[in-house]
Amino acid sequence: MAENFVESITNMEDDFAQWYTDIVKKAELVDYTGIKGCMVIRPAGYAIWENIQKELDRRFKETGVENCYLPMFIPESLLNKEKDHVEGFAPEVAWVTQGGGETLQERMCVRPTSETLFCDFYSHIVHSYRDLPKVYNQWCSVVRWEKTTRPFLRSMEFLWQEGHTIHATAEEAQARTEQMLNVYADFCEEFLAIPMIKGRKTDKEKFAGAEATYTIEALMHDGKALQSGTSHNFGDGFARAFGIQYTDKENKLVYAHQTSWGMTTRMIGAIIMVHGDNSGLVLPPLVAPVQAMIIPIQQKKEGVLDAAYALRDRLAKTVRVKVDDTDKTPGFKFAEQEMRGIPVRIEIGPKDLANNQAVLVRRDTREKIFVSLDEIETKLAELLKTIQSDMLERARAHRDAHTYNATTMEEMKDIADNKPGFIKAMWCGDRACEDAIKEQVGVTSRCMPFAQEHLSDTCICCGKPAKTLVYWGKAY
Repeated sequence: MAENFVESITNMEDDFAQWYTDIVKKAELVDYTGIKGCMVIRPAGYAIWENIQKELDRRFKETGVENCYLPMFIPESLLNKEKDHVEGFAPEVAWVTQGGGETLQERMCVRPTSETLFCDFYSHIVHSYRDLPKVYNQWCSVVRWEKTTRPFLRSMEFLWQEGHTIHATAEEAQARTEQMLNVYADFCEEFLAIPMIKGRKTDKEKFAGAEATYTIEALMHDGKALQSGTSHNFGDGFARAFGIQYTDKENKLVYAHQTSWGMTTRMIGAIIMVHGDNSGLVLPPLVAPVQAMIIPIQQKKEGVLDAAYALRDRLAKTVRVKVDDTDKTPGFKFAEQEMRGIPVRIEIGPKDLANNQAVLVRRDTREKIFVSLDEIETKLAELLKTIQSDMLERARAHRDAHTYNATTMEEMKDIADNKPGFIKAMWCGDRACEDAIKEQVGVTSRCMPFAQEHLSDTCICCGKPAKTLVYWGKAY
């Protein structure tokens, strides 16, 4: 029975996309709906999002962020105020044209993002330098009319947070932009065990209406990149479009500077594609809704279930723990727990009780550890820390082993065709070369990393003097 359970997952080496779909379905993270491109996030998936949300929210608030909530509808006239912004989002916007039985005088879009709403809001509440800064965030859903969708990675409606801040000076706005990118990168590394490349997007890839966009990029198991969080510096462009001026200390009227930054439910997809294996999901302990599952062996024998419940009650003071007391076979329970990615399985049966012990089994390596019941709290806490740290190191080793240098277009194309991963190459900064690389090699610029290296003096495409090192890759 256990074998059938695991065989129902496609092997990731055979078909990575199908492997991914199998996991999100069989681990009961999502279900499909009758609404094309929209998903039901099931309790197992939503519990992961709740843990992400809780930890991110805590980190945001440590930097002075306050939460608020703005409407989900944006009047067309408001959206049209910032030209680059509306052009960037136009293909993805869903419009509401009727309310009840009446045709609306002005159509409204369902928010694809909320810059224009925040600008309108700030124009009402910011008048003096004393009103600044405002460092706000909202947790909400947004709608983007995507042509091709995949659970968590790209859906018509998705959950996210969007931070929107307004500052007196360009320097303050830039500092906040970089600060929030670092919050994202640290969160992904420390909490999700996913290492990130931090850098700036090229002008071609930056957010519509932004002066500069910064990104964190992760490498999935199949060698494709995933943009995992972005932070945008808008300068005073939006402020000029929306007339957001304030009186400074010299009593002069000046424009404010703004930022925005966001992270979405696609991070659940990242967790699956960075850590998962052919038995299912593998969750880092910190984000796992259930960190340890106690599986009673021969549970009908006297004292076994009682001992399992007693152990749960002891451990529940320090870890998120459950008992699987269903009437399925232990083998099936093991396979099911593996599919769901629970970091540690705790086996306890008559023999273990006789020896005053339990067996701890790691989900990531399947290593079995025999532990005395007298010290199980300490040993389990240590093990969960070890698993968290080992998962990060494995993900980092995988990324580094699949990051390549290229100095010629032929070399770059060969790597792109035969070695999935990041490709580091020098670039002159010209949009024409960026377009040519995409067309000829099939990769896009992921970011210009903060940690710059010098691979050669010339652009990989045109041979002119190189300005910057770029990470390139195929991406989700």
